Amino acid sequence: MVKSTYVLDVESADALERLAREWQVSKSEALRRAIKSAAATPLAERPEILRRMQEAAGLSVGAAARWSSTVRSERRAGTRQVGTRRR
Repeated sequence: MVKSTYVLDVESADALERLAREWQVSKSEALRRAIKSAAATPLAERPEILRRMQEAAGLSVGAAARWSSTVRSERRAGTRQVGTRRR
């Protein structure tokens, strides 16, 4: 096993906790199962599955685009901070 750290938005963290409770497994196991399921899904079907998940979460196309833009900006800002060293 590889130990990793990830940052999840509140909705994803809540969903992960719900899955873990429903499946009666740890959150790590629930995440492993979700990843394996997504990886086993044919590439052509993934956009439809994502759309259904976003719809179930009440996430509109516009809200998803705004979230994506925000995350992208945060990642760029974090990369610049990490890459900048003072000597």
